[in-house]
Amino acid sequence: MRWQYSGLNNTSDLIDMKKHYISTMPKLLGYLGLLPFIVPTVFLFFDHGHLDMWRHFLLSYGAVILSFVGALHWSFAMLLHELPINKQRWSFFWSIVPSLVAWVSLSIPKFYGFILLAVFFAIALIRDKQLSDKVELPAWYTPLRRNLTVVAMTCLLIAAYMGNGKQLIYII
Repeated sequence: MRWQYSGLNNTSDLIDMKKHYISTMPKLLGYLGLLPFIVPTVFLFFDHGHLDMWRHFLLSYGAVILSFVGALHWSFAMLLHELPINKQRWSFFWSIVPSLVAWVSLSIPKFYGFILLAVFFAIALIRDKQLSDKVELPAWYTPLRRNLTVVAMTCLLIAAYMGNGKQLIYII
């Protein structure tokens, strides 16, 4: 006996449904992955006694995530066979750059570490956009990366500002 959902009229409906569900998981995980950026950033405004701790959480998580973003290009270089060999080589090379930058960001004064991470999140997004112009990536990938990058960069820049001897004034 064959099961059939009455709302699906043809194979393309089934493919569209599968694409929707496949894109839901990365979106959910991506947005949940913003919590370690957002929560410490919120605490920067309310827990001034632990400012260094919250900034440390942000800097270290930002470094981990920037490394992850770079590693995606290693996968792209391995799996996107339509990439010309020079583009594959460049993707392999680029994939390690964010990890090295992340490592440096943890080894320099925090203010500069936050700025360095924020700048390289922007560069990584540009690299992703350049790749998506050359090969077909899932439709959800670039918009998701853009949204995640904007939030991550905003949190990192707030942390840089907050720790540089300046504190934002909030009104109750």
